[in-house]
Amino acid sequence: MDAAVSYQTTSGRDLTTGATLTQSQTALRNSGYNASRLGLRGTEDLGGGLSASFWLEGAFNNDDGTGSATGGGLNWQRRSTVSLAGGFGELRLGRDYTPTYWNDTVFDPFGTSGSGANVIYSVSNSSGLANANYMRSSNTLAYFLPSNLGGFYGQVSYGLNKNVDVSNAATNSNAGRYAGGRFGYANGPLDVAASYGLSTAVDTIASRREVQTANLGASYDLGPVKLFGELSRVVNKSDSGLATVDDKYDDYLLGASVPVGAGLIRASYSSVRFGDGAAGVTGSDPRA
Repeated sequence: MDAAVSYQTTSGRDLTTGATLTQSQTALRNSGYNASRLGLRGTEDLGGGLSASFWLEGAFNNDDGTGSATGGGLNWQRRSTVSLAGGFGELRLGRDYTPTYWNDTVFDPFGTSGSGANVIYSVSNSSGLANANYMRSSNTLAYFLPSNLGGFYGQVSYGLNKNVDVSNAATNSNAGRYAGGRFGYANGPLDVAASYGLSTAVDTIASRREVQTANLGASYDLGPVKLFGELSRVVNKSDSGLATVDDKYDDYLLGASVPVGAGLIRASYSSVRFGDGAAGVTGSDPRA
């Protein structure tokens, strides 16, 4: 469980009028340092090096007592998976983190929690992109490489759209589908990984919209301080049949964490530069 008192302020410039807009809020907030959650998990040894497991995890808000991040009842939308693991790796079915989100959170000293989180997290999780598959994808079949590959690791994930396809129907849709992968190398103090994901957000006769995410992250633990860095690009690709528009969000993060007793002092700076594919307008949204 986690709670924090926070003050946040944001400001920006209206690209049409040139006016500066400012918002601020003081609040008792949930998950200021880490996500509050409730979970159940278990593993059964099947013999011969095989094991089966399940994982159910839900979010709750201890600031107001509601049972999920959206204020509804408790559910298992954080993660709900069953797995079969062995010398071949792990096959995991259900709702889980996407490969591209793993890079965002692993190579962010704040773990994409609280006001210090990487700005690309705020952009990718915003209503403007409306990408339900940014952080987690449902109906997912995932494969994870075994852990004995000399430091190399990786995963591939495919999220089914669960839409009903009718033979010879022009209205068949792939909306909700996700495909992605992540591959990296971790040895001693070094950890580096690259990932890519493609989410189909809209797929109708009139329009199609896909969100493409690619990032490269690394961390290096020097002992007294651990350094973090990440480069990200998110492309919101819209096709109305008359025109194709690619809005781009380019992000970088530099950060560090310093162990102090049982805790950590964390610091980071991240910035997103937006490129409007329709108007040719660019801007930036930095956050320290």
